Amino acid sequence: MSNVQSTVFLALQTNEETRPIIEAIERDNPHAIVNRYPAMVKIDAPGRLVLRRSTVEEIIGVDFDLQSFHVNLISLSGNIDETEDELVLEWKK
Repeated sequence: MSNVQSTVFLALQTNEETRPIIEAIERDNPHAIVNRYPAMVKIDAPGRLVLRRSTVEEIIGVDFDLQSFHVNLISLSGNIDETEDELVLEWKK
């Protein structure tokens, strides 16, 4: 079996609501590659990508409902494991 990690990704609309979400993903996933396009941002990561509610709240200074992230979601690749505190995207074995 190969030890190469499969890539996961998120694609989000580019707008003011997603700016702090993207910043939080960048902070919590230094291995992620952020590709910015005119209407969307695509974030690729080898193996695993996490979005933490606490990081978004730190950036925006108010409570954040992690479920609101889905409104601006265009596409994703990987299996989602979601709680009220974090969203983890990875390929399950």
